[in-house]
Order: sequence, then structure tokens, then C-alpha cells
Amino acid sequence: MKTLVILAHPNIEASRVNRRLIEEVRKHSEITVHELYSSYPDWVIDVPREQVLLESHDRIVFQFPLYWYSTPPLMKKWQDDVLTYGWAYGSHGKKLQGKELLIATSIGGRQEVYQAGGSNHFTMSEILRPLHATANMCKMTYLPAFVVDGASDEKQLTEAALRYVNLILKPRA
Repeated sequence: MKTLVILAHPNIEASRVNRRLIEEVRKHSEITVHELYSSYPDWVIDVPREQVLLESHDRIVFQFPLYWYSTPPLMKKWQDDVLTYGWAYGSHGKKLQGKELLIATSIGGRQEVYQAGGSNHFTMSEILRPLHATANMCKMTYLPAFVVDGASDEKQLTEAALRYVNLILKPRA
């Protein structure tokens, strides 16, 4: 299965969690890593290039830090520009149909605050629902999200990075 990881972090070098995850991913030549912020510092997205890249992979991973309960702004712009009517969705938009979408996100606090009764009041599944809806609109298979909290120590972070790569490489049952 050909896998594309689309990394959207405006300052990956400053991110302990996302940097560690992507370092582990880069050890596997069968995974393509595409960094949006380094590819598009001017925010002018090459839509045909992005669509060809998506078409040539079976599993798409969106990796990003959670920003105000959403994706970073360049990833949102990427979605708006690339996932076009007639290509990604609509009566003739079937280019992503049958592909898998995995969300890999980091959160600043502990995962316990993302639950009913927690200080954020919503579960991560609820917060990520717009991305699930996007996958549905594009007739993609939405896989369970991979969430890492920023409170992890180095040992936990290494274990999370290994689990992340194993999840990316794991064929769907």
C-alpha cells in the first residue's frame, strides 16, 4: 500500500512531538512525506501537482498539531484548493474514492481533557468530525485517528512514534 503523509506544521523544528513522529516515518522509504509549509512558503498551492500526488497513493495521512480545534491554516487552505468539485467529490469527483484517510494529530495537553466532562468538553472524535465528513464526501475510508499528547516524556514519545509508523504501515483488516 502506497502511503502519503501530508505534514502541516508551521514550525516543525520547534515541535518536539511532530518532529519525533516524522523522524520515525522518514526511516521508511515506502512512505512518502510531503511537508506543506516547506513546499508552499508563499501559500500558492500547485493544485495539479497535489492531485497527482494524492492519486498515486492509497493511504493518505494528515499529520498536524491541533490548532484551535482544527487543522493549521495552510492545511485548511490546501483542502479548499485541492479537494475540488468534480475531482474529489460530486457526481464525477471520484479520484479519492476508496482511498484511506488517517488523521495523526498532536495536542498540547493530556488526552483526558478531551472527553465529556473534561475541560475541553468534547472528545477528539467529535473535534475531528469535520475531517471525517471530508473523507465521507470524497468517498474515502476514514480510519481511527492517531492522537499524541504533548505531555509525553521521551520514552512515551518514542513508543508513540513506533506505534504511529506501525499504524501507517499496517494493512487494513
